[in-house]
Formats: sequence, structure tokens, C-alpha cells
Amino acid sequence: MCSTEKLAWRKSSYSNGQSACVEVADLPEGVAARDSKRTDSPELVFPAASWSVFVVALSDDA
Repeated sequence: MCSTEKLAWRKSSYSNGQSACVEVADLPEGVAARDSKRTDSPELVFPAASWSVFVVALSDDA
């Protein structure tokens, strides 16, 4: 697990601040994700290859 205090978390530019969003932070080995409304909640860590497949799948459905 990584130390979330040292990560540069960011939200999607599509976030309007009214709905639940996910924040992500780059890691050397992948990406960490957490609930933007509960920043003290545990983060999920995804390997870089898995995150890439996820992002491509989302963009294909748009």
C-alpha cells in the first residue's frame, strides 16, 4: 500500500463537484484510486497495464 499523503490526487475534468467522483494518483508501477467524497477511505491500486485496459474500455463505451 502506498502513502496517500504524498500522492498528487486529481479528479476528472468532467467532475462538476455535485456527484460522487473518483480521484486518481500516478504511481511508479500504476495508478491509485479513491473515493473523492471520502478521502480517508482506503485506495485501490491498479497495475499500469490493467489501468490502461480499463481506460480504453471506458472510452470505447462513450
